[in-house]
Amino acid sequence: MDFRQLERFLAVVDHGGFHRAAEALYVAQPSLSQSIKQLERELGDALFHRVGRGVVLTEAGRALVEPARAVVHTLSLAIESVEAVRGLRTGRLEITAMPSQAIAPLAGVISRFTAEYPGVRAVVRAGATADQVVEAVRTGRTELGLLAGVRLPQQPGVGLHPVARQRFVVVTSAGGPFPAGARVGPDDLSGLRVIAGQTGTGMRAVVDELIRSGVELTIAVETEHREAILPLVLARSGIAVLADSWRETAERAGAVVVDLDPPVHLEVAYVSHAGGLGPAARMFLRMATDQER
Repeated sequence: MDFRQLERFLAVVDHGGFHRAAEALYVAQPSLSQSIKQLERELGDALFHRVGRGVVLTEAGRALVEPARAVVHTLSLAIESVEAVRGLRTGRLEITAMPSQAIAPLAGVISRFTAEYPGVRAVVRAGATADQVVEAVRTGRTELGLLAGVRLPQQPGVGLHPVARQRFVVVTSAGGPFPAGARVGPDDLSGLRVIAGQTGTGMRAVVDELIRSGVELTIAVETEHREAILPLVLARSGIAVLADSWRETAERAGAVVVDLDPPVHLEVAYVSHAGGLGPAARMFLRMATDQER
């Protein structure tokens, strides 16, 4: 068993099949399949059930995932540490981020980081909820995560690095219930229809809390696709409660953005793998947290 076999095994797990994993690794699919077959022979057990063009982990495969991530993470740290002696000229930075925070503050930090370290490739993966971000970091799928919540999660296995607060705003279509620049209270929202994110997101937590407090909001659409919310608002399907990082994008698209009063905030934080960070991730986290001080 070698490092490359485990890395290829995890690629198949993360990409849900051999074809997409081979594309992500820039290897031929037969070569990838051969590596997995060799790993299965060495372990004496099948790691995947082949289902059509996809795969499903066997019990042995599920048992291997976390130890494999730990081995790959530790060896990657060792390789990157040696490379760091020559300076941060190459490498790979992987971050799992929630959608709103991928707009801000992440986009700005990545822009500065890649300008300073052009040889490092940045990969941003999606996590719809704070729990998904924490799980991606805890299991070693990525070294860093960026999440937000009305309350920050406190979970073992990851380090938490608060960096910002983002205010929630109400977004409506032009000609909707509120004029630009207005400040709206909970009572002003009664009787309106709302487009809500999935349970576990900050925006959904605010909507649910408003409903629990007696505000007569009707959830017209619930969507896991964050990118669909603004088009639905513009099509007059309802209002939306979004993080302030969406303000510029929403206003450019022709929507009206108003502030909630009293204000409700999201707490924004990076999370890091408890097993340590490679040079690229360490430098990025330093840059991201120094910016907010």
